[in-house]
Order: sequence, then C-alpha cells, then structure tokens
Amino acid sequence: MTPTEFRQARRQLGLSASQLGEILNTDPRTIRRWEQDDETRPPNPVAVRVMRWMLEGFRPPEWPV
Repeated sequence: MTPTEFRQARRQLGLSASQLGEILNTDPRTIRRWEQDDETRPPNPVAVRVMRWMLEGFRPPEWPV
C-alpha cells in the first residue's frame, strides 16, 4: 500500500489521523508522515495490515463511536 493509498483508505473509513493514531496506538504525526507521498518512508507494514482488515469490516474496540 502506497502512502496515497493509505491516506485514501483512512478517508474511506471516515477516520481522522488522530482517530487512526488512537486505534494503532501511534502518534497522529506518524500517521501523517506515512501518508506523505514519499516512497522512501512507506506506511508501517503492520499498520497496512490493520488498515486492510478495517476496510474488510473489522472494527477494533478503539473504533470511534
């Protein structure tokens, strides 16, 4: 997943960078860095896996109400 695809997935899920950061236990600034169009610093592979699960319907307990 590219940084652009990661950002699009977050937006598709209706999550802010802060909300996704809470779900992933990651600082929102890190989320924004992953979303920059800089292929030298792609999103964290574990975060990408979780993002794909959420796109498939998984909702973790930290999901905003």
